[in-house]
Amino acid sequence: MAKCEYRLRGDFNGFLNALNNEILSGSISASLEDGSDIILSDVQCAVRVYERYSYIGGNRVSLNITVVGRGNDLYVTAITSGGSQAVFFKVNTFGESAFLDKVIDFIERYQRNYRG
Repeated sequence: MAKCEYRLRGDFNGFLNALNNEILSGSISASLEDGSDIILSDVQCAVRVYERYSYIGGNRVSLNITVVGRGNDLYVTAITSGGSQAVFFKVNTFGESAFLDKVIDFIERYQRNYRG
């Protein structure tokens, strides 16, 4: 399992849509498996679960992303799992790291370019 967490500024819906496009266009096998959205007063929360095939690992890897927003303050958590073929311990987690690296690259680009 690999994880990243960020606090940043941005437009909640714009960020979420751009992130979704980045993930789905970044791999021919990437798919949005499911999601959930909720608004509580002035706080928005979106959960997304993606999957893609890891050619190197020979298996499917999942990516769970939670985005919480209040105004232009955003908090993002991304967690990958499923990149191992071992029964009792994790080996070959390259697919998880590669999936997460795409998210990290996007978030860092978004932070640099956001002018809000």
